[in-house]
Parts: sequence; structure tokens; C-alpha cells
Amino acid sequence: MTERLVGKQAPRFEMEAVLPDKSFGKVSLEENMKNGKWTVLFFYPMDFTFVCPTEITAMSDANDQFEDLDTVVIGASTDTIHTHLAWIKTPLEDNGIGDINYPLAADHNQEVARKYGILIEEEGIALRGLFIINPEGELQYSVVNHNNIGRSVDETLRVLQALQSGGLCPVNWKPGQATLKV
Repeated sequence: MTERLVGKQAPRFEMEAVLPDKSFGKVSLEENMKNGKWTVLFFYPMDFTFVCPTEITAMSDANDQFEDLDTVVIGASTDTIHTHLAWIKTPLEDNGIGDINYPLAADHNQEVARKYGILIEEEGIALRGLFIINPEGELQYSVVNHNNIGRSVDETLRVLQALQSGGLCPVNWKPGQATLKV
């Protein structure tokens, strides 16, 4: 049986990553918490695939919007940092992703994907899982998709803003609209 994660402390992680300047470094939930930042952690199945670049580049294009909301975006797969870097250096027209504005983390030992309940054990890859974690480390939102379906960056931003509003947000709530009164 799967354990509920939403509403609980998110599994802590530290992973090697390719940073936006193409250097190698580390990303961690603890660091984001220490800096008072929200975290959007999203997993994709693997590098050099077809749906993944559409999500990765769309998240990169929206990175300024996430930063304006005091949020750090981290993309992750079970590939290595070396594969990530090769993919970043591959031109878009050759199925690469080009420069991106947030780190791509390597969960090569599959530990983080397993902790978040999205690892396809027999294949050693992650499902498309997206997690929004508040600065106190509580997992506030989780969505998992089939690997053939990309996620919506606009919906991720909308949900993040709803969570940050602190109110009760009705169906189809959009930033700037009133929240429900209790």
C-alpha cells in the first residue's frame, strides 16, 4: 500500500546536479528550506526522449515567474549528471534541450524517486511526478502522470500561487481572485 505524502514532511534529498551555468553542484531540500524558499521538484523519465524536452524547456521559460514566487525549481531523473550535461549541450533541433534556467538533478541511485513513490522499479526510471514543498518542508501538492503525458506549467504556477495565498481556493481559482470565507 502506498503511504500518503501530502500534508507530511517531504522526504529530504540531496542530489548531484547540472547547474544553469553547466557546472556540477548539489541541490537539496534542506538548502531551499534554510533560504526560506518553496520547492518545485519534478521528475521526468529519462534524458533524450520526446515529451521530456517540452516540459523541461517550458519550465525553464517560466523560471522567472517561479523565482518571483520565492520558488526554486529542480528537474530530476535517474540519469547521471554527465548524461544531463550532454543533453543540455545538444541543440534543440537534434533532440537536445539547450540552456535551461534551473538545475537538473541526477537521482542515479533511484533513492529520491523511490522515497517519493514514483520509481518504476523494473525499469529504473521515474514516473512524471511533480511536488510542491513549502519552506517548512511540508509536501503541499503532488501530481503523478503517465509518462506519455506532459504536465502544465501554467497549472503548476496556479497551484503554487493558490498554496501561497493561504486561503481556501475554489474550483478554477486564479491569482487575484477572492478566496472563500469560512
